[in-house]
Amino acid sequence: MKYRFKILFALLTGFISFSTVAQAKKDTTIILISSLSVQIETTDALNDLYNFKFEKAEQQFRWFKQRYAWHPLPYFLLGLSEWWKIMPSTNDRSHDDRFLAYMDSTILVADHLHDKSPEYRIEAAFFLAAAYGFKGRLYSDEERKEWRKAAVAGKRALNYLEECKEKNYLSPELLFGDALYNYFSVWVPENYPALKPLLWFFPKGDKALGLKQLKEVSYNAFYTRTEAMVWLMRIWNSYENKNEQAQQLAEYLHMTYPDNPYFHRYHARMLYQRGMYPQMEKESKSILARIDSGRLGYEATSGRYAAFFLAQLGDARSQLTDSKKYYEMAVHYSEQSGATDSGYYLYSLIALGEIANKQGNKVEARKYFKEVKSKAGRKDEAYKDAKRRLKNLEKND
Repeated sequence: MKYRFKILFALLTGFISFSTVAQAKKDTTIILISSLSVQIETTDALNDLYNFKFEKAEQQFRWFKQRYAWHPLPYFLLGLSEWWKIMPSTNDRSHDDRFLAYMDSTILVADHLHDKSPEYRIEAAFFLAAAYGFKGRLYSDEERKEWRKAAVAGKRALNYLEECKEKNYLSPELLFGDALYNYFSVWVPENYPALKPLLWFFPKGDKALGLKQLKEVSYNAFYTRTEAMVWLMRIWNSYENKNEQAQQLAEYLHMTYPDNPYFHRYHARMLYQRGMYPQMEKESKSILARIDSGRLGYEATSGRYAAFFLAQLGDARSQLTDSKKYYEMAVHYSEQSGATDSGYYLYSLIALGEIANKQGNKVEARKYFKEVKSKAGRKDEAYKDAKRRLKNLEKND
């Protein structure tokens, strides 16, 4: 919170003063999000950002802040860098304040440009929509569930999206927010009926159009291209049952940004889901090795995924020793990341209980099954499964 106030105070006390903006007008003859020269200057920094070379990326973004102090782009890019520090493990809130500070700064600078410079009104509206949209995305995260804040931020983003529609021919960037809104304004009430009242005052979207727009952004945009790919990958995998397309996109993202732990993890996940086990084994072991070596961004969440996939592979190969080792690792990483309500954790415990039972250690088996019952909800399949296995143990005593 202190960092957030510090950066906003700098802006409010003259860092972006009216005189600075006036002096910078000489350099405002271009629309930055459509400028090829600016994109060329930004390419390496964005590649560094998505490849988790944050120090290099931020050095370039700070130089942009000096050159384009009047414009929201550098503040947004610095905020995007903080966002990707959050992505591997969203239960880590240590980057929240910095992320929100940069998004609030984006809003402050973009709001001034929007009101004072009519020729940049649409471009400023894009950054206002993007900043509010990313804030809403953070607030709606499963680890935060600040639904009302998310709805307020979303409504503000939508207001500026409407302005962007007026000139969406300027840049495919302007389609990104519209695409997400079109898809999720329909998906959310379909899957979370309790949230319908929060969406009463929002216009109705169109899921098919949203997917079409996301594809267009992923093909043609510059700043939002990778973000659009991430959303397409997640939507295809989680909501549209298009795992082949999701796997291909996950592979592309991992190959393009091989040091990004989120893309690496998702690639391994898609290989597992599609039964591509030799490739999955290689990638999962690579993830665990990178965690052991302290590679940036590789942490317990990625470890939980990779260890569980390898344990399942051990089951398929009837390699009991390997299965037990990796299930124990999945449990360890789940506890380390506070994910003891996840399926990976609960089913790892069930598997360890079953291994103990096969090895004739019924005391240990009971311990694992009871642990599942204590951590899972009564309606969870894992709870019912553990309860059934405990009864079977009692019958066989």
